[in-house]
Amino acid sequence: MPLNRRTFLGRSAAAGAGVAVAGGAVAAPATAAGARGKGRAPKRYSFTVMGTTDLHGNVFNWDYFTDKEFDDKAHNDVGLAKISTLVNRIREEKGRGNTLLIDAGDTIQGTQLSYYYAKVDPITAAHGPVHPMAQSMNAIGYDAAALGNHEFNYGIPVLRKFEEQCDFPLLGANALDAKTLRPAFPPYFMKRLRTPHGRDVRVAVLGLTNPGIAIWDKQNVQGKMTFPGLEEQAAKWVPKLRSMGADVVVVSAHSGSSGTSSYGDQLPYVENAAGLVAEQVPGIDAILVGHAHTEIPEYFVENKESGRKVVLSEPLKWGQRLTLFDFGLVWAKGRWTVERVGARVLNSNTVAEDPKIVKLLGDEHRKVVAYVNQVIGTSTAAMTTAQAAWKDEPLIDLINHVQVETVRAALAGGAYAGLPVLSQASCFSRTAAVPAGEVTIKDAAGLYPFENTLEARVLTGAQLKEYLEFSAKYYVQTPAGAAVDTSKLTNAGNTPDYNYDVVSGVTYEVDIAKPAGSRIVNLAFGGEPVDAAAEFVLAVNNYRASGGGAFPHIADAKQVWVNSEEIRNTIITWVQAKGVLDPAEFASVGWKLTRDGVPVF
Repeated sequence: MPLNRRTFLGRSAAAGAGVAVAGGAVAAPATAAGARGKGRAPKRYSFTVMGTTDLHGNVFNWDYFTDKEFDDKAHNDVGLAKISTLVNRIREEKGRGNTLLIDAGDTIQGTQLSYYYAKVDPITAAHGPVHPMAQSMNAIGYDAAALGNHEFNYGIPVLRKFEEQCDFPLLGANALDAKTLRPAFPPYFMKRLRTPHGRDVRVAVLGLTNPGIAIWDKQNVQGKMTFPGLEEQAAKWVPKLRSMGADVVVVSAHSGSSGTSSYGDQLPYVENAAGLVAEQVPGIDAILVGHAHTEIPEYFVENKESGRKVVLSEPLKWGQRLTLFDFGLVWAKGRWTVERVGARVLNSNTVAEDPKIVKLLGDEHRKVVAYVNQVIGTSTAAMTTAQAAWKDEPLIDLINHVQVETVRAALAGGAYAGLPVLSQASCFSRTAAVPAGEVTIKDAAGLYPFENTLEARVLTGAQLKEYLEFSAKYYVQTPAGAAVDTSKLTNAGNTPDYNYDVVSGVTYEVDIAKPAGSRIVNLAFGGEPVDAAAEFVLAVNNYRASGGGAFPHIADAKQVWVNSEEIRNTIITWVQAKGVLDPAEFASVGWKLTRDGVPVF
């Protein structure tokens, strides 16, 4: 029977109760090393903490946007079915009672499988289904999972229902009730591992989530929850866990290790704070890192106060890797002490999918495959985003066209109906495509893989120029006459594709020979230079409007309309109503890359 939220809160400090302890099997005999005192070998014990992060709704090695087996240039595989095989192997090697399995968040958003059970056949419905991620993680036997920011994308009711369906706690020491400022989720989980020495080892897992939730999902959490910084809450909880008898403290943090933020100075908290937590908060042995979608097999940070090294590891997203933290403990002075700890990652492409997971969720998979293959229209031409990161491509124009039409219709007859409507969009995926002929839900959904909604904000011409200049820092400065290698042209300063915005409704050039900050040339509206004082309505997604990416002006700009419908669904509905996609109706070259006035392409 799944344990619900009340069960976990009743066993956590959130409810003022005692320590949550789960039993473990008897460990395999530990290897004695050396001698101490009167010829006695010291008592030693080893165990392993396994970790995943940023699963994003991936159960199977399947891409629902292309409706075929997942593959990339490195031939990675994805999904919990593969992770399950790796987990089974480690449990067999170590003894199940000598292992824990945890996750660092972003679990229920990202694929059409997770979308289907949040929106199409929602888990929140009366007698609704059990979420596939809950089913699979329960079957694999997770001990705990931290909350990710994307857990909040579908609203708190969906998250609470998912929490209820999980046999393990969702942890968030810095996810607080906005009124009481008490934890809205269990802050920690503690497991007792039995050793052959008659002295149990208590392992505490502290869960920390991302303070950016307050910005990115403002409409879902404002007035309900608040998200203080990771370092602040870790400093509060780690000493408590030690005082409650924790021999080992592991932090599961949905926060990258770099110490950077994508939303600038809008919050007093750092988005990617895992490294800072390790550096500033003594008493932590290991941190499972998430959120940044990077692979860090093993990384050590020295704690400034204790001088001890803390090991960090981030397994690659979507179930492509499994982190292993291998601990060696020694019994000394009446307590267990961490003698050694290291980390490594296993690649899920080295194993087959666990047939138990495949069988368990086969019906759900087939339902979603049928759903994404529904035909919603036809296209007169094939279109792709393969070059959309450096060329104005029709598929990005399609997103902007739909957004402009939607906002223009919403503002009709109102106070802002007379203002020109512009639109921003990014190349969210370089593999999105619409074929000539039949267009399906998966084709349209592939253009917009995120659960963003649409807003309308007012910017001046001067603000628009600064917005575009900020976006244009995405390109590596390339002198006129130098060879242009598209594989090295973009993502300057590690800027992700989704943080490069193009704006439709105006025309402009991006001069990549110039330094960032002075690249936007010939910005015009209706053939005339944009007046710095002129006002425009910008159709913008809620992530950007809330400050995601730290673009200038937009977060403080006047909001004149907001919609709760996902942009992805707006596109699908538009295609269904239109019936036929003809690029001639929406495609145009509004921007281009230049060097000293000469087009690059």
